[in-house]
Amino acid sequence: MGTQKITIEPVTRIEGHAKVTVHLDENGNVEQAYFHVNEFRGFEKFCEGRMYFEMPVITPRICGICPVSHHLAAAKACDQVVGAPPPRPASLLRDLMHMGQVIQSHGMHFFELAGPDLLLGFDADPAERNVIGLLQANPEVAVKAVKLRKFGQEIIRVLGGRKVHPNFAVPGGVNKALKPAERDAILAGVDEAIDTIQLGLSIMKAWTEKNREDVEKFAVFPSGYFGLVTEEGGLELYEGNCRLIDAAGRRLEEFDGRYYLDYIAEHVEDWSYLKFPYYKKLGWPDGVYRVGPLGRLNVAGKIDTPLANEELKTFKALNDGRPVENTLYYHYARLVETLFATERVRVLLDDPDVLSTDVLNTRREYTGEGVGVIEAPRGTLFHHYWANANGQLERVNLIVATGHNNWAMSKAVDSVAKTYINGSTEIREGLLNRIEAAIRAHDPCLSCSTHALGQMPIVVDVVDAGGTVVKKLKRDGR
Repeated sequence: MGTQKITIEPVTRIEGHAKVTVHLDENGNVEQAYFHVNEFRGFEKFCEGRMYFEMPVITPRICGICPVSHHLAAAKACDQVVGAPPPRPASLLRDLMHMGQVIQSHGMHFFELAGPDLLLGFDADPAERNVIGLLQANPEVAVKAVKLRKFGQEIIRVLGGRKVHPNFAVPGGVNKALKPAERDAILAGVDEAIDTIQLGLSIMKAWTEKNREDVEKFAVFPSGYFGLVTEEGGLELYEGNCRLIDAAGRRLEEFDGRYYLDYIAEHVEDWSYLKFPYYKKLGWPDGVYRVGPLGRLNVAGKIDTPLANEELKTFKALNDGRPVENTLYYHYARLVETLFATERVRVLLDDPDVLSTDVLNTRREYTGEGVGVIEAPRGTLFHHYWANANGQLERVNLIVATGHNNWAMSKAVDSVAKTYINGSTEIREGLLNRIEAAIRAHDPCLSCSTHALGQMPIVVDVVDAGGTVVKKLKRDGR
């Protein structure tokens, strides 16, 4: 069979550089599909020798999508390096910035990145299945989506001086107090943001009912689940302990994130630069788990804001209280978290301490080691620094959300390929788009996970039993 090549551009609905190879047997059925992450891994090494206090400024440059998550995780690690817990007002303000990050990132993903698949269809013409097509098909929803992201970005800008790569959190606290007028301006946007999120929830629920067959067969598989929780077991995105449950929902561990190395190890495969984290006690591959919105809602017993908690009850009922395994429900879980983050913005801004000027702990009890843990939009993020007596970093370890989900994305790609491609099926673009949608549901940030700088294409190769590429789909990142 000759090689066929289909190029679709520009489509930039994942961040990073990836490749999928689908291997067919003699009958044209899928034997195995692989999700390859091809970027070079290097950020940990070239941070060695830098001063610890530079990390909240350096690590956000890993990615323009997740800069706030890296900024705050780095600051939390530095707090421990110098032994300077932030004053409560500083922690409230960091949490507020984090909610802005969750809102803008989740909102963008649901409406602008996943939205073209959900609202226009997996099989829509790729020339129209993009943000511009979405704007043309439903301008009212598209405008609301842009405003939602702007709301989250404005929170980041107000606190950090700019929407991308903010300069705000420092070891021991933050460098700026919140003014009453700034608080009031943010509060004024909360209700409109909630209305848009609830519109997104109605869109997601309607789409789910219409596409029930796809939802029930699209990358549905058991795994463990991992995420931060409050002391009472509620959903937590900024502080809290790490909770790990098994596929049946039984709690395996709950631990302080500083001790993550006692519980998590990383497996290596020769076909990906991205490592595969797993739970040590169960080993590889039995100890694999999922993180991010699906993982967090599966491990959480409640949500401490009223609207999101009601949605959590609906989410839990999807599988009669057992962990929800459907990969497409990542989108639903993402919206529930966006609702929580927006409600929490109001809670934080109503706290009297949020306007305090006591925002920096200047005392120092230097330890030389720190672990910062936070729930980035895509999942649990670990920053671990070891510094010498002069404050220079001797070692850096980063486990990023998309890294935790590497096994899950690989499994999802293989599952979707085997579900939708067989010897009697013409390999259409829409079928290959479903494989991409399996990756896209996890909202991967591949530059973050490999700590790399690079372009953003995705390539899908379909390979027959003789090793010939029979179909190539390239999504260029320009």
